[in-house]
Amino acid sequence: MSTSAPRQPPGPSGLLVAGTSSDAGKSVVVAGLCRALARRGIRVAPFKAQNMSNNSMVCLDGGEIGRAQYLQAQAARLEPTTAMNPVLLKPGTDRRSFVVVRGEPAGTLEAGEYAAGRAHLADAAFAAYRELADAYELVVCEGAGSPAEINLRSGDYVNMGLARQFGLPVVVVGDIDRGGILASLYGTWALLEGDDRALLKSFVINKFRGDVSVLEPGLDTITDRTGVPFHGVIPWLLDVWLDSEDTLEVGHWRASTALSATSRDRLKVAVVRLPRISNATDVDALAAEPGVDVLVTVDAAVAESADLLVLPGSRSTASDLEWLRERGLAEVVARRVAAGRPVLGVCGGYQMLGHEIEDDVEGRVGVVPGLGHLPVRTEFGAAKVLARPVGSWADHAVDTAYEIHHGIARPLEVDTGQDADPAEAQRFLDGLSVGAVWGTMWHGAFESDGFRRAWLSQVAAKAGSEWQPHPDAAGFAERRERMLDTLADALEEHVDIDALLALTRIGDHA
Repeated sequence: MSTSAPRQPPGPSGLLVAGTSSDAGKSVVVAGLCRALARRGIRVAPFKAQNMSNNSMVCLDGGEIGRAQYLQAQAARLEPTTAMNPVLLKPGTDRRSFVVVRGEPAGTLEAGEYAAGRAHLADAAFAAYRELADAYELVVCEGAGSPAEINLRSGDYVNMGLARQFGLPVVVVGDIDRGGILASLYGTWALLEGDDRALLKSFVINKFRGDVSVLEPGLDTITDRTGVPFHGVIPWLLDVWLDSEDTLEVGHWRASTALSATSRDRLKVAVVRLPRISNATDVDALAAEPGVDVLVTVDAAVAESADLLVLPGSRSTASDLEWLRERGLAEVVARRVAAGRPVLGVCGGYQMLGHEIEDDVEGRVGVVPGLGHLPVRTEFGAAKVLARPVGSWADHAVDTAYEIHHGIARPLEVDTGQDADPAEAQRFLDGLSVGAVWGTMWHGAFESDGFRRAWLSQVAAKAGSEWQPHPDAAGFAERRERMLDTLADALEEHVDIDALLALTRIGDHA
């Protein structure tokens, strides 16, 4: 990012995209706007003052930000930086979140402190926004949850608090597929205080299926009552997926609810939906591979029947390991290992597959036994590992990986008496494999096309599947770029981007 701020014209330096609820389409609209504006030659940057998410990414400068903002930066054709998501809250329990400020760990936030005691976080967020506003022509901001959460308004610096601080025009996006869209939009407007309401300049409908003319009378009525115009109705886009920040939406790319028991030329993957699942976007690359069916599940029968079972990352490894045992899923893992059927553990999932976990930092549980299928012992340290490693497996380069963890998984040097014999272990990226069990601390590794396809081929062989990589399939990065362009095309066609720009300093000097 440039350290010398270019002279900027007067007028609002950005635009805030808020939503009627979580997952209403804020991330999608911001990403689409960033790509559309970048294609127009506008120097645009994404921004989200605060994320609450366990799906994150490591920037090249070593800082951690939300996955959605990382993707939005790619949409803007920028290298992501921590200024784009200065505050990241990572839920560890129902009442405690771990705080990341400008990419680095910054303590915890208890439930009772959420509405108050966050002034230092607001200061960090506002400073980051100013940094971007000085360096770019326009900042497209993403809100969090809903601006109508009036119980949180006094300490808000993500929605209307941000908009008021910088005089930003606000676009409210609503997901019509959820139902009740007109009431949600009107209710959002009605609950805002007068000074906040004055900044609400636009409504946009997301995920519409059908004839827009049927919807228009309702839109006209909402505009008549609020004075807020509609600047777009975005259709349902089948080919658009985004790195989700909401673990409730993990696996949203799945079109069905069960794995097919037939078709041996397909590879069936089950991902355990842990209560504190983290960086589940790791399996997006698997799901994008032709012929690979992925389902996120808590069903032991689905986990048992799949060709590959994945234990993903976790923000509370010991707690989720206990849950795994309570659900009977630990027994499923044991039966799969005994039968030589593929199991993969990533980060927290890898730690669970090991011999023992010592955690006096994240879960504060002391020493707990692992599942015992890989000869490793994990010890949690106060220092957080944030890295962008590179490596290889079977002569296939892996240059898309990143690490985010407190737990350090170290190979055992002696036989533990567990199911896994250290003498049988082989290196797998930074981790280990024994038979049909693989473990790695590296997130994002499967976005490396050659590695992913070679490893899945080995999984298929061990599982007795006839699946093979499609020789003409697009790579994962290429698919992501196509998706961003598809999204930008849709916004250019269905959203009045010029009207939105007219609300900002870009419109003042277009």
